[in-house]
Amino acid sequence: MAATQEAQLENPFARDVPKQAPGPTSLVIFGASGDLAARKLLPAIYNLNVAGLMPERLRVIGVSRDENPRAFHEHAKRSIESYSRTGISEEGWKALEPKLEKLTGDFNDAGLFRSLAEALDDRSDGAGEPSQCLFYLAVAPDFFGPIAQELSEVGLASESAAPTRLLIEKPFGHDLRSALALNAVLSAAFDESQIFRIDHYLGKETVQNVQVLRFANGIFEPIWNRRYVEHVQITVAEDLGIGHRAAYYDKAGAIRDVITNHCLQLLALTAMEPPVRFEPDTIRDEKVKLLRSLRRYTPDEVPDYVVRGQYTKGWVGGEEVPGYREEEGVPDDSRTDTYVAMRAEIDNWRWAGTPFYVRTGKRLPRRLTEIAVQFRPVPHLPFAAADGAGEVEPNELVLSVQPEEGASLRIVAKIPGQTLDVRPVQMEFNYGEAFLSASPEAYERLLLDALRGDATLFTRADEVEAEWRVVQPILDGWESGEPASYEAGSQGPSQADELLAVRGRAWRRI
Repeated sequence: MAATQEAQLENPFARDVPKQAPGPTSLVIFGASGDLAARKLLPAIYNLNVAGLMPERLRVIGVSRDENPRAFHEHAKRSIESYSRTGISEEGWKALEPKLEKLTGDFNDAGLFRSLAEALDDRSDGAGEPSQCLFYLAVAPDFFGPIAQELSEVGLASESAAPTRLLIEKPFGHDLRSALALNAVLSAAFDESQIFRIDHYLGKETVQNVQVLRFANGIFEPIWNRRYVEHVQITVAEDLGIGHRAAYYDKAGAIRDVITNHCLQLLALTAMEPPVRFEPDTIRDEKVKLLRSLRRYTPDEVPDYVVRGQYTKGWVGGEEVPGYREEEGVPDDSRTDTYVAMRAEIDNWRWAGTPFYVRTGKRLPRRLTEIAVQFRPVPHLPFAAADGAGEVEPNELVLSVQPEEGASLRIVAKIPGQTLDVRPVQMEFNYGEAFLSASPEAYERLLLDALRGDATLFTRADEVEAEWRVVQPILDGWESGEPASYEAGSQGPSQADELLAVRGRAWRRI
């Protein structure tokens, strides 16, 4: 047996990832003049191209209503200058600019898609080699289904010549019914294997590292269960308000914007069973099983397990900020949630009785995303009664996703001296210091994986449906009543503290 085969048998999470750049590709961006393309997609394309990871024969076709083809080039350059993590160089821009093209049209016009089919020129890259096609829908959710249908109508969903993939952004539906309807429309136009649903959190280094930490370190997996873990806290906090997104946010709220995707994905990765191999469907199979094991509360139970809040005016970062209902475009009587905290119960053998506390909110003290695993206290302290022994805190593992990426483990150690004084100390791991290199942006990793056809970090249809089946009863329970208020810059509504206080616990301070 070859050495590489032996290594793969020893390591079930090894996978064959091509190191060379993908083959000839046409990347079509619907909504190329929008904010997502400016802040994330175009800088990611530039950085990958500079790194030599993009196809040598690449076409980036921006689709929007803007009628000036040159404007797309100028928009792309400004976007890269403003948002690329590496900045922009004249050499790098000259290498990318000839690959940028522009197609003008309305997404509701069937003629646009016929023109696109002609522009793709029977899927050939001009040198006789078939070109794979990626269609990135950086557009409002209402266009997801219609664009997919139109692409199918003009034959662009076919994979007869080369691979075809459809990339769509969250939100994947507004509720369970709309999510099921969207999946039905997409699956009628494209095969599920062609659909890459993007949750950008899955592209973050620390999120990917959750699986490595668990399944590549023998000291963690044996204690990663209800017998040793007392509870888990997952926090996705923002210090910003809604900016100019009132039209979207007031219809979505924190539960649709963050809980249904980011938070439940973090929970699934933290709690899922080990996959047999590190392959797209084996990993996603385990996530789906975990999501299906989450307890679904009835609308009557929701007040006991879930708290929603809405920020009022206050101070964040030394600056006075308005309350949510005072934001531009928000109705005076809005009941939209800007904060959600919930106690999630997992009904399976590994986690039964161990709660997962999840919270997200806007206008909190600072931007922070982390997963904190608190272990059970030791059963007996032989030196507890010693004078000056101090308080022994349980061990805690914290995985920091943003703004810093890394991990820390809290242990208890003796303070140097003649007496038995102890205190908690932190064992720290920081990505930037450990590897002396900057982590790529999440969109760089996700875009490159899509180019290579690796769906590991993308969300499958049954995952989306499982997430909504957890959230829909909460939405039903919120049809009446008002959200609790919390002052901007605070830790959130006091009612959220009560979720943990009933069991003698407390949230980690943000």
